[in-house]
Amino acid sequence: MTFNKFYRQSIHQRRLNINRFLGSCAEFPILEEARADQMIENYLYNFNLPMGILPNIQVNGKKYVVPMVTEEPSVIAAASNGAKYLGNIQAKTNRKTIRGQIILTGLSEEALKLSLAKNSNKWLAFAKNVAYRMVERGGGPLSIDYANFFGDNIQYHSYYLLFDPCEAMGANALNTVLEELSAEIIKDTGAELLMAILSNYNPQSFVTVEAVIPINSLHQNCEKAHHLAHKIAMASEYAQLDPYRATTHNKGIMNGVDAVLLATGNDWRAAEASIHAFASRLGMYQGLSRWIYDQKKQSLKGYLDLPLPVATVGGTLSIHPMAQWSLDLLGRPTANELAKIIASVGLAQNFAALKALVSEGIQKGHMGLQARSLAIQVGAEGEEIEKLVNDLRGLDHFNSQTAKNLLDKIRNS
Repeated sequence: MTFNKFYRQSIHQRRLNINRFLGSCAEFPILEEARADQMIENYLYNFNLPMGILPNIQVNGKKYVVPMVTEEPSVIAAASNGAKYLGNIQAKTNRKTIRGQIILTGLSEEALKLSLAKNSNKWLAFAKNVAYRMVERGGGPLSIDYANFFGDNIQYHSYYLLFDPCEAMGANALNTVLEELSAEIIKDTGAELLMAILSNYNPQSFVTVEAVIPINSLHQNCEKAHHLAHKIAMASEYAQLDPYRATTHNKGIMNGVDAVLLATGNDWRAAEASIHAFASRLGMYQGLSRWIYDQKKQSLKGYLDLPLPVATVGGTLSIHPMAQWSLDLLGRPTANELAKIIASVGLAQNFAALKALVSEGIQKGHMGLQARSLAIQVGAEGEEIEKLVNDLRGLDHFNSQTAKNLLDKIRNS
């Protein structure tokens, strides 16, 4: 089926088309109160956010319909626009791993290094035995290494356990291993345990996406197309230099990333923490993406690296009916495939934002989409909403008073 002009269809028609795409006529699942009550403490109500779709993004030659959960009006529109320009996005990942820490005090750095050299094989075997089910799936503990840190008056030591969680997020599995392994390490070293906990940061495990855009696709006028490509590359470079700009540059990327993480039931807070730490890995907070203008090849090339240890099984997402529906819509991807899709949405989102910023400005698109929210805020109902939105979009600037005045005219006429 085609998703052409999907945004112009009625809600009913969109739902019919999605059901045809899924090959199902089932009602969209809801989170029942009894299940929600088991998910969190002191449950009262479900807090709803809008879910929509990015109808067509191509990653490694495969087209996806991507669910996105967001309250910001321009996010899905921008991602859809960006995906059209990016074409077939190339994506790759290295082995998905997470990292846990056993943090110790009370001994010298030399003693703990020697202990690791002596006991690493034994400790790793112990950890694998604790996580034997994960090992059976092809993952589990991989290696142990060491780092040393100096506080004001205390020397801290950290043993890092590298762990492959397979299709799961792996937090609970890794924390279980860390707590049991720490007791063994204390017994063997005599050190004092401060804590044993996973880290949400692992800069060695990330997804890389890239796209090449022909310059002539940016504008019908050749000169303007080259000028636009050059300015997008400049905007990208500037995000490497100024943390004030880098923060907003990356927020735009996360608009898309978080929307898919939410839809698929993944831990968006863990991803945010990891990704923003990754943006600071060179000692200064920088933009996550880069766009290179190649005048000779007549192309604009974009790159994005993101640490994205996402999951497709386990945890909350396995019992959340909407997350399961989202994974069905995506064709039941593996965790690595899902990471590639999410990062690709982030790159599409980033391109759309940069293109708007260096051409017509961000407000034109934003305000056009904000018009609908404003119409509802001032009390428009039913057919009044579309009439008021059309009137507002015909103005260069508008606010709530403008919207109220226009609504009064509509009602009086």
